[in-house]
Amino acid sequence: MYHSDKEFTPEEMKYLRLLASQYRNINAAATEIINLKAILNLPKGTEHFVSDIHGESESFSHVLRNASGVIKNHISEIFGNNLRESEKKTLATLIYYPEQKLEQIAEQEKDMEEWYRITLFRLVKICKVISSKYTRSKVRKALPKEFSYIIEELLHEDSTKVNKQLYYNEIIDTIIDLNQADRFVMALSHVIQRLAIDQLHVIGDIYDRGPHAAAIMDILSSYHSVDIQWGNHDISWMGAAAGCQALICNVLRIQTRYANLDTIEEDYGINLLPLATFAMRTYANDPCSQFSPKGDEELSDQDFNMIAKMHKAISILQWKMEAQIIQRHPEFHMEDRLLLSKVNFENGTIDLYGKTYPMNDMNFPTVDPKDPFRLTEEEELVMNKLKSSFVNSEKLQTHVQELYRRGSMYTICNSNLLFHGCVPMNADGTLKKVCLQGKEYSGRAYLDAMERIVREGYFNKPHSERKRECMDIIWYLWCGENSPLFGKKRMTTFERYFIDDKETHHEEKDPYYTLRNEESVCRTVLEAFGLDPDHSRIINGHVPVKVSKGESPIKANGKLFVIDGGFAKAYQKVTGIAGYTLIYNSYGLNLVSHEPFVSTDVAIAEEKDILSSTVAFQHSQNRILVKDTDIGKELQKSICDLEKLLYAYRSGLIKEMQ
Repeated sequence: MYHSDKEFTPEEMKYLRLLASQYRNINAAATEIINLKAILNLPKGTEHFVSDIHGESESFSHVLRNASGVIKNHISEIFGNNLRESEKKTLATLIYYPEQKLEQIAEQEKDMEEWYRITLFRLVKICKVISSKYTRSKVRKALPKEFSYIIEELLHEDSTKVNKQLYYNEIIDTIIDLNQADRFVMALSHVIQRLAIDQLHVIGDIYDRGPHAAAIMDILSSYHSVDIQWGNHDISWMGAAAGCQALICNVLRIQTRYANLDTIEEDYGINLLPLATFAMRTYANDPCSQFSPKGDEELSDQDFNMIAKMHKAISILQWKMEAQIIQRHPEFHMEDRLLLSKVNFENGTIDLYGKTYPMNDMNFPTVDPKDPFRLTEEEELVMNKLKSSFVNSEKLQTHVQELYRRGSMYTICNSNLLFHGCVPMNADGTLKKVCLQGKEYSGRAYLDAMERIVREGYFNKPHSERKRECMDIIWYLWCGENSPLFGKKRMTTFERYFIDDKETHHEEKDPYYTLRNEESVCRTVLEAFGLDPDHSRIINGHVPVKVSKGESPIKANGKLFVIDGGFAKAYQKVTGIAGYTLIYNSYGLNLVSHEPFVSTDVAIAEEKDILSSTVAFQHSQNRILVKDTDIGKELQKSICDLEKLLYAYRSGLIKEMQ
């Protein structure tokens, strides 16, 4: 309790009077102190970390529904040997997909009333266990309005007591008699999903490669508590939505590369007809074999050829638009990326880094060798129409605004430092000093400065010179050497398309990616972000962990976790798995690896969950409570303020109100 011989300062008195308007008397302040102190001693909520989702909405949705195995583990712990494994699988699938599973069960089950009664009791039991770490108030907010009173009664009544057993049974029987059982099963299942995860962390790269990034953004936009650390693919879409033409080209290049045009046309309503018409006419006799689309979707010959031509057309446009940015910003030191100017159009070769390489494609009908970065009139027209479609796409702008609202370059949460890529470093393990708009930054200050520019690039006044400058830097974040989201010396996209010699394809990584294996380097990074290195960790995504080659996701004696294990199907041949997720609950950290997800239909019909395996578990010596978390620190500050208010009331400094 607060005791002091010192008088409050005028600023403190002003604040306490404001606080008094909310807690109007001694009883109100004391009650809130009691409530907050009780909350401090609850177990911390479960945090769920995912990364590099890359448009794979089905597998991502399933991982959210099963909470990376948390719900399945609860079922096993609660029911043990009282349920057969087949019954546990059915119960788990019901919780993940209640609407679809109920239809299947109704076709197979002979006595639905008995099934409802047994199932509702089981769901209530699971819900009781999962909700036990939260306050009644928090649980109440998670309940659906239509059943909130009934569910709350069931959760907080002891059905084993004789005087409550009839009451408890009557609620269940009445739900069944009134044909509300299906709706109640669905409601309870969604509550279990909701309470299984308290906070979701998405460590970048929601977009590209997979076909359903927009569906993922819809999920995240309505999720109860989520933060996002921007990835380089996300920043590309954010810049495109702001009107950066080079990034508009980049977004379309990747979508055509993976034949994911539905995301562009159907999800975001962007008109690709001008690009398609231009590409079909310009490359009519060009097979565009280096630009053949990838992916699992079977395409007709006509669609395949059209997308390949669109792919080449937008790629050439991208290199022209990027060159204009590079020429505007000599401080980027990216002159080596002015690649169209290095092509020898007579010999069919290109000069790179002191060597000459043959080109595998020399059909450049829109490139003037004397002025290779100038857009033709038709290219200008196509580019303007595409920009208009991007900046005027209502759904795209809504999703990008969610990325700004919930996202950042990095997040610090409960002693964990979360960022997608890297912190630029020197080879000796020191933080690299980077010049940005005439000032030198390193470490946390550099990421903070970049975040301000990213926000300014989107929200600044349209058509202003400052907005264009900021958008150019957003493009740099996609592919620049000192970009913390990219973290490589150069992006060799052009070389991969046009040069067969693979020595030109290599992308040299920032020293961070090698040095992060050393505990001393991780401690340096954590200290730079104001964290205690003895009790903190770094959590990264971005670079897939090559499990099939023996690489471990755990680095630097457990100081760093890499959780990009290959959500994207395009990566799974390299990684050997289908992603890592990390669970951080009151018992410690649990790193989970996942096998590939077949489909939602198979998960429901055959009750096939993602096969998940615990890779590592860092057990806390003492159970972690709310008071040990960031929220706990804020609550303790609130308690301290309320104790000062209580002192002010009791000492007559502030008069109680009715």
